[in-house]
Amino acid sequence: MTVQHDLLPVGLEDALPRRAAAISRAMRQVLGAMDAHGYDRVRPPLVEFEQSLAGRMKGVATRRMVRFTDPESLRTLVLRSDMTVQIGRIAATGLASAPRPLRLCYAGEVATLKADPLDPARQRLQVGAELIGSDSVAAAIEAVTLAVEALEAAGLAGLSVDFTLPDLVDTLAEQALPLADDTRDAVRRELDTKDAGGLVAAGGEAYLPLLYAAGPFPKAVARLEAVDAGGVLASRIEGLRRIAAALPGHVRLTLDPTERHGFEYQSWFGFTLHAAGARGSLGRGGTYRIKGSDEAATGFSLYLEPLLDTLGSSHTEPRRNIFLPFGHDRRAAARLREDGWRTIAAITGNEDAATLGCTHRLEDGVPAPV
Repeated sequence: MTVQHDLLPVGLEDALPRRAAAISRAMRQVLGAMDAHGYDRVRPPLVEFEQSLAGRMKGVATRRMVRFTDPESLRTLVLRSDMTVQIGRIAATGLASAPRPLRLCYAGEVATLKADPLDPARQRLQVGAELIGSDSVAAAIEAVTLAVEALEAAGLAGLSVDFTLPDLVDTLAEQALPLADDTRDAVRRELDTKDAGGLVAAGGEAYLPLLYAAGPFPKAVARLEAVDAGGVLASRIEGLRRIAAALPGHVRLTLDPTERHGFEYQSWFGFTLHAAGARGSLGRGGTYRIKGSDEAATGFSLYLEPLLDTLGSSHTEPRRNIFLPFGHDRRAAARLREDGWRTIAAITGNEDAATLGCTHRLEDGVPAPV
């Protein structure tokens, strides 16, 4: 029996040249859009102490982190599974005295010990932006519009944004639609699964109208507005309307006010990004509080692998490759590289330019078609 020594663990894969080039290009385009809006890039480390990384923000699934022991300190280290937590730490420590609002962006690999049942990937390239110091409607508008612009800069079309109100149950349960503390989790769960019978059984009959306040934004927000909540939802609904009005008309908008999956640490506002043809979401964001400093923040994260799967092969940029024979004019080759050509030089003297993917050959200092 032949033993295959070069298998990769489940959920991990190589990005070969064509795909790696597409990932790099998309990352540059997304980060370029963020930079254009004044977001400065930071690069946190791949590994941190478990206590620091897992303890800074609730909602992070610490059991999915890859752990190992630091030989220097003998403390437990983890591979990051979400860079948002690290941005919160940077804002609260190294950039604590920086002027607010503080705009930061990032890009880097994240890894998990175990994949999500709906997504087999255990390593991803996460790109995102965080506005530290505000969770206002204006901050939410900036985050959503920037996320849309960044995805469109990478070549995405047919975008849609789904709004949610992560703290909706807690807001209503305080006075408008009272719930005992020990029943809130059950009501949230049944709302999230859209189970009317389960919601009634959990003691949340008064919350049934929320199940029907989902769908295309204009109708859904009108149904949410009709919920008799004694005015406690008025500011949130106004905020949703302002955010929706700020987005380009070609972006499809939906509302699911009770959606909680993936919004465990968001506060009053959250959103998920989709594109036509995509099997799942491309990213999500919203408002939150940084654990430890309790500073307000607003941001979003995108994942480039599903983005590329949506774009398909059409996203691959054609390359201009030119073959450089032995004894070629090095100054001419340097000028060609400055003009955007990729030069591939002869090593053995037996290379075939076309086989190496070259469309041209350097002859007498100028490109000649192969």
